[in-house]
Amino acid sequence: MTDALPPALAANPHLADWLGFSASGVVTVRPGKVEYGQGLWTALAQIAAEELDVRLDQVRIAPVSTGASPDEGVTSGSRSIQDCGGALRWVCAQARAALLAAAAARLEAAPDALTVRAGDVHTADGATGLSYWSLGAAMRPALLARAAAPGAPAKPPGRWSVAGRSVPRIDLPDKVTGRPRFLADLMLPGMLFGRVVRPPAVGATLDSAPAPPPGLVAQVRDGSFLAVIAESDRVAVTAARRLARAARWTVRDTLPDERDLKGFLLAAPAQVQPVVARRDPAAAARVTRRLHAEFSRPFIAHASMAPSCAIARWDGDRVTVWSHSQGIFALRGALATGLGLDPARITVHYVEGAGVYGHNAADDAAADAVLLARAVPGRPVRVLWSREDELGWGPAGPAMLARLSAGLDAAGRIQTWRHDVWSNGFLGRPGTGGEPRLLALSHVAGGAPIPPALDGPPSGAMGATRNAVPGYHIPDLEVTRHRLLAMPIRTSSLRSLGAFLNVFAIESFMDELAAAAGADPLAFRLAHLTDPRARRVIGEAAALAGWASRSRAAGTGWGLGYARYKGQAGYGAAVAEVAADTAVSLRRLWLAVDVGRVINPDGVISQVEGGAIQSASWALREQVRFDRTRITSVTWDSYPILRFTEVPEVAVRIVAAPDEPEAGAGELAQGPVAAAIGNAVADAVGVRVRDLPLTTGQVTRAIEAG
Repeated sequence: MTDALPPALAANPHLADWLGFSASGVVTVRPGKVEYGQGLWTALAQIAAEELDVRLDQVRIAPVSTGASPDEGVTSGSRSIQDCGGALRWVCAQARAALLAAAAARLEAAPDALTVRAGDVHTADGATGLSYWSLGAAMRPALLARAAAPGAPAKPPGRWSVAGRSVPRIDLPDKVTGRPRFLADLMLPGMLFGRVVRPPAVGATLDSAPAPPPGLVAQVRDGSFLAVIAESDRVAVTAARRLARAARWTVRDTLPDERDLKGFLLAAPAQVQPVVARRDPAAAARVTRRLHAEFSRPFIAHASMAPSCAIARWDGDRVTVWSHSQGIFALRGALATGLGLDPARITVHYVEGAGVYGHNAADDAAADAVLLARAVPGRPVRVLWSREDELGWGPAGPAMLARLSAGLDAAGRIQTWRHDVWSNGFLGRPGTGGEPRLLALSHVAGGAPIPPALDGPPSGAMGATRNAVPGYHIPDLEVTRHRLLAMPIRTSSLRSLGAFLNVFAIESFMDELAAAAGADPLAFRLAHLTDPRARRVIGEAAALAGWASRSRAAGTGWGLGYARYKGQAGYGAAVAEVAADTAVSLRRLWLAVDVGRVINPDGVISQVEGGAIQSASWALREQVRFDRTRITSVTWDSYPILRFTEVPEVAVRIVAAPDEPEAGAGELAQGPVAAAIGNAVADAVGVRVRDLPLTTGQVTRAIEAG
């Protein structure tokens, strides 16, 4: 351990905020990061068990709540193991040292003469008579009532016996057996059910609403926010549909022309900022051939399997919320700002939701529930969004356009590189820029439209320019961000942010440059890489797939994609095999990843597999459709995702790097997989398709144009 506390621990330094011991032999871990299917809580339990020398079944993960958990910000960016896990390792190592020192004093022995197994303290001769649990109810809290400090080194991976091994996920038994676990399963005493009547268009305003239908507890109208509350969800749904048919709205055109999305991206007002500007006149003078290309992706929906849900109860001057938000502390602050409340009087409890890949509508559903709970004080109100709500009103991943150019020298090496990317921002979560950014609060009387999403400092790790800086050795390099200042379709964080398109564009262009240089795509990449971890992960993916002996059958294509996520986190390489003429069938994917120290190998593989399949769905199927007034792709028919029958074989190899810090696995597959598929399609049909998704129509148009 270094002397510098991990950032999450520096912000929440007291050991007792993270850890507790009960007399019954249970260690309770209190993280501030949430579980939403990534296996995080299992890995955290492994870390605690490892550092405390207890069994995994002796560890419990406490529910995350603004009233009882450390504030670790938003669970995002594939940083939970790195941030929360790093803090917890430090906490547990120091707690173990403090508990062992107390036991040593009792036993009149030196702490380094004692060992711990399953929480029992053993002397040098193997005797035991003390445990963490028998140190006394008063002593344990006192030992943890201290701030973290340098010292108490954690175990090196070579000594791990619980961490570093695959163990069953602690959250899966409930999910696979159908036991209630998700927020939509939660039933509170006296609970009512609310449904919101959405406007018929993005920019619509409510002119009039009819009298409440019979059977309602309440009908709520505030400006253009219209909703119903009933004793059952069935009654609420029926009433909301009746209100939607009878309400009168003013509708106006506010959305761009979907058929000219590139035109919108290029014409909208934008903030232009350099990301990298490294000029090398000597390298530029060596250029003998220049290539140019343009790549794009449409708006993409989160398309969570279950629509967003929330429950709220308003008791006097206190508000309690149950939400599957990735950032419950930020949600609490946004609700307080938007409703003029004291944050200390709002408590947000995290409960898992079925599917989240960034900033979806979970926070918006919470705001809906709070507004409805205000109308019926003392009773909890549940708001469940419909599928149409989720696909039509949740924040989308921005449409993006990337223009690339590069210069090759006479030997076929890249000397110059230019990359411009146009996109709305990705940072639109509640509280960003001091704004609530909650849908319902933009519809209430006096509410302002949600401002354009921000994008953070211009770098290869942030927002739209995440992974826009290629990881290859290129002497003359320039990358520029164009952040759109108009946001007709609301955008925010979606898994991997800008890395999905940027890596697709860079790696597709690398194949084009390799072809121009007369080089094999794999050899061309390796010739421009100096990072040994990068070279190794590409080599492992190629070996796993059998790249050197790949099939050259007609209509079959192979492609390669690589990136180091954010340019500073985990390494990922993918090989794809497709069958394609005009339609694309993804047959197989092979991936190799280097994520540093691994806590749960099976968890890493699951995350990579999930990211790979989702990336394939984005690359081959997904696209938000709209007319000039509204989102039109609001069902699974109009917003198709990859079906089970279309899921390819996926093989994942973890490249061991136990001496490197942990790096997240949840988002590093998105870009490499899309690039591998795009390159495989080009290999199969002989023409390059640069605009996602790679649908039959897109492939046909590229063939006809070629």
